[in-house]
Amino acid sequence: MRFYWFHLMPYQELPPDFTQTYPSVWVTPPASKLYDPVAGHRMYNEYLDELEHASEVGFDGICVNEHHQNAYGMMPSPNLMAAALARNTKKSALVVLGNSIALYNPPIRVAEEMAMLDVISGGRLVAGFPVGSSMDTNYCYGAAPATLREKYQEAHDLIIRAWTEPEPFAFNGKYTQLRYVNVWPRTLQKPHPPVWVPGGGSIETWAWVAERNYLYSYLSFSGYKRGEQVMQGYWKTLDEMGMKRNPYRGGFLQLICVAPTDADAERIYSRHVDYFYDKCLHIAPGFAEAPGYRTIKTIEAGLTSQFAPTQRQQRQQTGKRMTWKDYIEQGFIVAGSPATVREQLKDVITRLHVGHLMCLMHLGDMPRETTIMNTDLFAREVMPHLRDLWPEWRDEWYPKPLAEAQMKTPAARAR
Repeated sequence: MRFYWFHLMPYQELPPDFTQTYPSVWVTPPASKLYDPVAGHRMYNEYLDELEHASEVGFDGICVNEHHQNAYGMMPSPNLMAAALARNTKKSALVVLGNSIALYNPPIRVAEEMAMLDVISGGRLVAGFPVGSSMDTNYCYGAAPATLREKYQEAHDLIIRAWTEPEPFAFNGKYTQLRYVNVWPRTLQKPHPPVWVPGGGSIETWAWVAERNYLYSYLSFSGYKRGEQVMQGYWKTLDEMGMKRNPYRGGFLQLICVAPTDADAERIYSRHVDYFYDKCLHIAPGFAEAPGYRTIKTIEAGLTSQFAPTQRQQRQQTGKRMTWKDYIEQGFIVAGSPATVREQLKDVITRLHVGHLMCLMHLGDMPRETTIMNTDLFAREVMPHLRDLWPEWRDEWYPKPLAEAQMKTPAARAR
């Protein structure tokens, strides 16, 4: 079983009345009024410190991601973050989840930058290829919903060819035409870094990922109880294709809060969980899914958005806010003492049948010292007890880096 430390890098200083004053955390929140670059400087450097610490205490990978025009996740360029981490980490995989490849013109830029990351890190890169949320792709970057997935597939084909074809070639696609494709540098991992596809629940993605021997990772903030429907659909698709249910073909993201006791968990984390769900996921309904973004088959299958209902939506539907007990009972978060978290996560991992767990351990406005405590308790008292859950399976979707003696980064040279 492999564990990854996942960071969103949210803005921590949204005003208390943010959800009453502004319609959405994504697309339209006015940076001129809400964003303080000095505070942002502190946050970015603390967040990088937290990712490096997670690497040091034994997480198999550290994860960054791409989002635009929002306070939920301040990483318009995850490759910049991964480049910084490549120099200051030693063993953990660098999981870029990922580059929204349909937004790059030309997509060859992704092939170049990811190859750079793979070489700098000594072959520790995981290449994530998300379609991208509707907020990022359709509203922030103006991509047409009707052609988004077609552009995505063409971009994917170009990137893979650029990594694997031995000679320069011409590419004549519908959206990209290049007379010369000749990527420098070449990736260190051969034929290319492992590809992970972060999914939001589109059913066509399942077969597409399986056909190419990629990993499917469901990134949901609605928790494992809602995520079970998506992962069951994925495994059923593999069954229909005659493929084995190797759990390492699947990944899942879960919000996790570890404290000395169950009571401590509520006392320490509840306000940060509220900040995350109330402010960071305060998404205007009109931005959540542009018409044409979700496929007809996915809609017919009854699969809902990967983004959980916000506190505002919860209040509209039920007339009350979600409580700490609601978050736990509905599976939004896994929280409590190490023993409680171990028991819950074992159920999550086996129920969803996944070999890769992305752990979201910094939530909302959580301060650095609380994040480090959460990380250390998990690494020391939870992770070791769950390592041997899938002994009969082989993980083919993890990076294959250089031997430690060959690593030349500052972190690798430090002894």
